[in-house]
Amino acid sequence: MSAEISAEPMTGPHGQDPATLDPLARQLAETVTAAGAIALAMFRRSIKTWTKGNDSPVTEADMAVDAFLRERLLALDPALGWLSEESEDSPARLSARRLWVVDPIDGTRAFMAGGTDWAVSAALVEDGRPVAAALFAPASEELFTAVAGGGARRNGVVLRAGTRAALEEAAVAGPAADMDSLSRFAAVQRLPRVRSLALRIARVATGEIDIAFAGGNSSDWDIAAADLIVHEAAGRLTTRDGAVPRYNAPVPRHAPLICAGPALHDAALSAVRHPLPSLQHRTHHD
Repeated sequence: MSAEISAEPMTGPHGQDPATLDPLARQLAETVTAAGAIALAMFRRSIKTWTKGNDSPVTEADMAVDAFLRERLLALDPALGWLSEESEDSPARLSARRLWVVDPIDGTRAFMAGGTDWAVSAALVEDGRPVAAALFAPASEELFTAVAGGGARRNGVVLRAGTRAALEEAAVAGPAADMDSLSRFAAVQRLPRVRSLALRIARVATGEIDIAFAGGNSSDWDIAAADLIVHEAAGRLTTRDGAVPRYNAPVPRHAPLICAGPALHDAALSAVRHPLPSLQHRTHHD
């Protein structure tokens, strides 16, 4: 389940040369890394926390990182739209062909508990799909980057999702209901919960996780950066209908998702399409 290095040539979306995104992608990575340093300086310290209207926790670190990212990223191109978990949503983004999609701290509960499975996530979305991404996990010093058509990297090393084709002994992370569904078909390895959904998906790109699940109701900011990272590593992230996620909808939320390497995705998708009867009415869980 180790990452592989690939030298295969790739082409970008809409015939786009990946090199044209490189300067912006570099600035994105630098900005996300600096934002991670802000969060890390507040990590495992006494800071203010509260609960938002949807029962989600938020901290002053989330807000500080959000403000930093908004200032720095919008300065790169003021014409770009903006969507962030910690910023007030604006309908103006719907008319933007290109926009930043940001989660200042993905895995806030992990951050608050002193765990290491949290990250700063940002993606540039164009025409509904991410074209540049940076995901930084400061506590584990991991920087994931990707450019559409240009591959994905962790700390500079090119990534390739695992080539496992059999469900048997596959390393799986996500909601218990989904792992129960897989267990009907094969004896899988249940991994500890990765509380950052973005990191959970990104670890499919590294081969550390074979199959990652997201329950219903994940938002654009949870998955946009990780989506590009795993796809550029030749992995697949789709709904249970096999559809690739689209971004910047009026309601930026997603149906349950499944992520796996190219040889394993179809088998995993088939398994979760036929859940245990006792689990069919479970509520969503990320």
